[in-house]
Amino acid sequence: MYRPTDDHDARLLDPAQLDPAVLGALLARHGWRRRGGAAGHYARWTPPGGAAGTSLLVPHDRRFPDSGELLAEALAALAQSAAPSAREVLMGLAVPSDEVRWEREVPDGGSGAAHWVAQEQLRGAARSMLVAGALGTYGRAGYYGARHRLQAEGFLGDVLVGPAVAGRRLTAFVPVRGGRGAVAGLQRALHAARDATDYQRATGGMEAFDAAVELGVCHELVQALIALVRDAEGARISVEWSPGAGAPAGCPARPEAVEFSPGDLPALQQAAQRYVRAEPSLPVRVTGAVVRLRRERPGGPGTVRLRVITGADVVQVRVALGEEDYRIAGHAHLVGLPVRVTGRLESRGGFRRITGGRDVTPVQVDEAERDRLLKSLQENLDFFEEACGAED
Repeated sequence: MYRPTDDHDARLLDPAQLDPAVLGALLARHGWRRRGGAAGHYARWTPPGGAAGTSLLVPHDRRFPDSGELLAEALAALAQSAAPSAREVLMGLAVPSDEVRWEREVPDGGSGAAHWVAQEQLRGAARSMLVAGALGTYGRAGYYGARHRLQAEGFLGDVLVGPAVAGRRLTAFVPVRGGRGAVAGLQRALHAARDATDYQRATGGMEAFDAAVELGVCHELVQALIALVRDAEGARISVEWSPGAGAPAGCPARPEAVEFSPGDLPALQQAAQRYVRAEPSLPVRVTGAVVRLRRERPGGPGTVRLRVITGADVVQVRVALGEEDYRIAGHAHLVGLPVRVTGRLESRGGFRRITGGRDVTPVQVDEAERDRLLKSLQENLDFFEEACGAED
């Protein structure tokens, strides 16, 4: 999961490395008001919404001798400010980040438990949406299932998020380094999903959703949109690029926000189902380490679970094997060798199962890898259930 913005210590910011133009852009983005100042020297900024608090003097550039001092004072004032936007400005300064904002219109009132549920819904939908954007960086598919999932989630550990107040608003700060591709892909896919939804509502046709796959729309993104809109009166997603890095190639400098409403849910739900049905199974030749074996009785066919090394974009798969192939897989497991198997990676179940498994062959590995596999076997002997046990 990503980290709250409170995890970052604003005191680590170095005024000597701060670009005044970036600070000014972030202040304007987060609602601070420019009130003038010495022409060509500095600008005075006040907190948004008329909130009480110390104003900031921000130099236009570093040409003047007191520029460094003014920037240091501005950072100190932001760190002490009670304005919620001050923390977001500091986040944008700390790590060059693109900002993704989610806003939900949810009914006022309700119990504390209802607010907690709304917050979890918002956080879950936002997380899924970022992962969907990252999945698109590995290739186009209407349904990914378990494919690329681990890699797509890898960048979330560096994402900072603000509070999800009453389940209404949430901002994620996605570092440009490591996360820009996911945000840029998400921005394009959201607009494509909006256009496809409009087309379906106007004509009843789903062709636009099929075409939108090439723009990054997929089952995972549509499911995230459904989760965001469900139990809300509407939702809005907006993206703003890091002022220091600028807009990525092929993206507008100021992307328009995208909105969805409960009236969009039927079209989105049809699309989610369509993507799963349309994604075909794939012929594969997978090499993996056997981590579990099961069959109902000694002799006969059985099922093995492989930790995938190459051949499929998933972490683990289950493979149903005939008696001879199962015996070969079991022997390879005992001596610490991976196996190679041919079959079809099934979309049903999220691409976690290979059907028609055949031609199981042990694969030679170097001594270091073999020692590691044997150590793993010794640590997991309880999972080696050769003779009996129900199918998992």
